[in-house]
Amino acid sequence: MRDVVVGNRIDQYLVTELLARGGMASVFKATDGDTGALVVLKVPHVQYESDVVFYERFRREEEIGRRIQHPNVVRILEPREKSRMYMAMEYVEGRTLSAILREARPLPVQGALEIARQVCDALACLHAHGVVHRDIKPDNIHVTSTGRVKILDFGIAKAIEAGQAQGLTRAGASVGTPEYMAPEQIRGRRGDARTDVYALGTMLYEMLTGRLPYEAESSGSLLAKKPAADPPPPSAHVPGFDPALEAVIMRAIERDPRDRFSCASDLLAALRDPASAETVGRAVRPRRRAPHRRVTSTIVLAATLAAIGALAWLSAPARVPPRPAQVAGDGAR
Repeated sequence: MRDVVVGNRIDQYLVTELLARGGMASVFKATDGDTGALVVLKVPHVQYESDVVFYERFRREEEIGRRIQHPNVVRILEPREKSRMYMAMEYVEGRTLSAILREARPLPVQGALEIARQVCDALACLHAHGVVHRDIKPDNIHVTSTGRVKILDFGIAKAIEAGQAQGLTRAGASVGTPEYMAPEQIRGRRGDARTDVYALGTMLYEMLTGRLPYEAESSGSLLAKKPAADPPPPSAHVPGFDPALEAVIMRAIERDPRDRFSCASDLLAALRDPASAETVGRAVRPRRRAPHRRVTSTIVLAATLAAIGALAWLSAPARVPPRPAQVAGDGAR
């Protein structure tokens, strides 16, 4: 069996255009001979078709894609028959978010929020089905000419069934894209819904500031930096940045997953109304300390005034009251 090229026919599909070529698979535009519809075919390179781990990942990606039915998730199609390993998907006109950001950054606030809300809505659906994407990034976000967002690529997604993580990652290995990986992924943990929340928070930070939360000269130094230090807030790059929205973003990218939004649904609610969102962790630590400082100052002031009063009382000359004998006893004598 040979690698697929333009002009080949795979089952009911005629391959018409090479869209992308990666290290493990190529992506083609094709026409469905049965319906005439345009489709996308993801075809592994021949040398990987016999790789057991790759085969299981590819099969799992297809299975997850078929299970998730959501307007913001690319739809996986089922061919009439399959003569080799490949995946058929709906063809979506538009561009990836990474291509959009290469042309213009930062994005307008409302445009960035609309993209983030659609991604969040799709992630909420994934999480409700027990699936964590684990590789949310601009390359995997497709935006149509009408503004519809589609999430692509479930290659390293994991399914959680009955509390068990079904993964193919070796213990201690990290998977994902360094710029968007959560600290727990860097430490080799599988991650959960909060891992996707972190990636989306990073992506929103990038859309609104034109910068990534962490910047480093190499992937190695970036991976070392993210678990150890807090990123600057968006207002460090964009003066006058909305503080309520900033608090939401900073909570989404907390280093400790326990301080993040627990799931995409919670983040979606916050993005719909940042001003009313509950914020915790680093995003509002200064706000938490302010009431404490006021109470402490009041206590110190009261204690100081009490001490001054006591000192004045102790230093005042003693008054000796008249004895009763001097009032009523002289005439008796």
